Amino acid sequence: MEMKLVQKLLIVGLFCSVLPVLVPAQILRDTFVRTSAEDWRVHPWKEYKSIEGKFQVLTPGDFDKAVDSVYTDIGKLAYHILIYNNTQKNAENLFYMITFCDYPPGTIHSDSTELLKDFFDASIDQAIKSVNGELAYQNDITLKGFPGKLWRINYLRGEALIKTRAFMVGNRFYTIQTVTVKDMAINAASDRFFDSFIVL
Repeated sequence: MEMKLVQKLLIVGLFCSVLPVLVPAQILRDTFVRTSAEDWRVHPWKEYKSIEGKFQVLTPGDFDKAVDSVYTDIGKLAYHILIYNNTQKNAENLFYMITFCDYPPGTIHSDSTELLKDFFDASIDQAIKSVNGELAYQNDITLKGFPGKLWRINYLRGEALIKTRAFMVGNRFYTIQTVTVKDMAINAASDRFFDSFIVL
């Protein structure tokens, strides 16, 4: 693939994976103190299944959903975002988010091994810059054999963090994210959310 195509794909990928974290960042500036863990017995999670998105996940609350059109050099793309803002006092995570968008045939696919490496790496770099954050870690992962990446970005002077898992499934790009504060950096709710995500 030519570098120009990589750059075009990256612009859309960044829109799908970075934009959601900008809204929580503004809110976190005023509300970043969380002190205790969620009790799943008191606040039971529910199964959410998206027929259009072809995925299933466990969530602690109802998603707000939106679809936007992204006009790019590779065509018009539908950008889907699902976001749940947990306003409970003792919430482990402030936001739970899933995004997905489909790429046109002949652009990027889960079989595009070399192109995907550049795509994921550049996506992480730009995600860091978008919130003026620092990369804590990143790793290669898979989902049912499909390629992906996980990473964590610390931002707001280390007071907040974003955990992301991203996958390319065929020509569909998914991101799954949680946003929390440093005192809740390790929490079971994030693990449960991420681990419950499956493609259908």
